[in-house]
Amino acid sequence: MTHTDLLRDTRTRPGRKVLISGASIAGPALAFWLNRYGFAVTVVEKAGTLRDGGYPIDVRGTALEVVRRMGILPRLRDAHIDLRRLTFLDRDGSEVASLNPHTVTGGVTGRDLEVRRGDLTDALYTAVRDDVEFLFNDSIETLDQSGRGVDVTFRGGSRRTFDMVFGADGLHSRTREFLFGPEDQFHRYLGYCFAVFTMRNTFGLFRETVMWNAPGRAAALYAVGDDEDVHAFLNFAHPEPPFDAFRNPEAQRDLVAAVFTDAGWEVPGMLAAMRDTDDLFFDTVGQIRMPRWSSGRVALVGDAAYAPSFLTGQGTSLALVGAYMLAGSLADRDHAAGFAAYEHNTREFVTVNQDQVGKGDATLFPTTARALEQRNAMLRNLSTLPSAEGRPAHSALTLPAFMPMT
Repeated sequence: MTHTDLLRDTRTRPGRKVLISGASIAGPALAFWLNRYGFAVTVVEKAGTLRDGGYPIDVRGTALEVVRRMGILPRLRDAHIDLRRLTFLDRDGSEVASLNPHTVTGGVTGRDLEVRRGDLTDALYTAVRDDVEFLFNDSIETLDQSGRGVDVTFRGGSRRTFDMVFGADGLHSRTREFLFGPEDQFHRYLGYCFAVFTMRNTFGLFRETVMWNAPGRAAALYAVGDDEDVHAFLNFAHPEPPFDAFRNPEAQRDLVAAVFTDAGWEVPGMLAAMRDTDDLFFDTVGQIRMPRWSSGRVALVGDAAYAPSFLTGQGTSLALVGAYMLAGSLADRDHAAGFAAYEHNTREFVTVNQDQVGKGDATLFPTTARALEQRNAMLRNLSTLPSAEGRPAHSALTLPAFMPMT
C-alpha cells in the first residue's frame, strides 16, 4: 500500500475524534490539517469569540510554506502591513538610527509577512469553520486518560470522550499543567516584563516604529498603517517575575508606572493612556522548554509546548509549523507513534529558533549604560539594506509532503 493509499484509507474510515484547546493560531492551524486527514475535530476556546485586533505578528521562513499549502497566503499578502521604518531614540529623545526593520529582525523584504494578529486568526478560522466544531466560551475542566481515550469534563458541565486531546492554549497552558504540573518547571524567564496596549495616534506615525531606550527600559510606538490608533509597548528589566501582578491589572499598571516614572520622550503620555485603556496586556518575557511535548493521548503545540518569546519574533511561525508537523505525523500513525515522530522531526527546528535569544535580539533592550552605548554603535553601523536571505533559523526545516498537495 502506497502513502497515498494510506491517506485515502484514512479519509474513508470513521474519523478519530480529537479535541483542541485554544482557538488562537496553533489551534485552528492544527484543526485544519487534522480535518484534512479525516479526523473529527472539536476546538474549545475560553473566550466568547475569536480575538480580533491585537499587535502585529510575523510569518517567516518555513511557516510561509505552511500558509501557502493551506491556501491562505494570498489573503495574508493582501493584509501585509509593510512596516517601512524602525527608528531608535536615545534616552534624551535624539535619533540614534533609522533603519529598514528587516535589517534588525532578520526578515526578508517582499517575502516575509507581518500582519495584524486578528487578520491571521480570522484567515485560519475562515479556512476551517465549516468543517470543524467550535465551542466558544468554554474550556477543559478535567482530563482523565484511559486505554480507550480521554474523558473530558468541560467547564460548562458537559462530558465527552476523545481519542486524543491537544493543548494549543498558549504560554500559560492549563492543558500543560494538567499533564505535567506547574509552569515554573518549564518556564525560562528571560529577565524582562512588558505591557502592550493601544492609544490614539497623535504622533503622525505611519507604517513605522519608534523606540526609545534607557538602560533596562524601552518604550515604543508602532503604527501599522493609517489607523487612528498606535500600539504602545513598554518593556523593562525585572530581576524576578512579578507574580503578585499577574492577576491584578491595577498592580500591573502601578508597576509599569513606577518603573517609567522619570522617563522622557512620549512616555508620560503613554503612561496616562495605559491608565485608561481597556486592552492592556501584561506578561513576562520567557520561553517554554520541555523535555517532551506529549503524555499518553495528549500533546502540546505552539506556545504551550515551546514558546520562543517575542525576542525571537518566531512564536507565530513555530505555532504554524508545529501544527503542520503534528497533524502530518498522525496522518497514518496511532497516537504513540505519531507523537514520537512529531517530536523527532520538529524539535531541532524549535530549538534553533529558541536559541536565537542571546544572538542579537535581546541586545535591543540593554540593561546597562555601557551595553546601551554598544548597541547604539552597532545600530549606527548596520547596513540600511536588509539581508536577502533572512536568518537561517527561520527556514531550518524543509516541510515534508505528508499528503498530496491540492
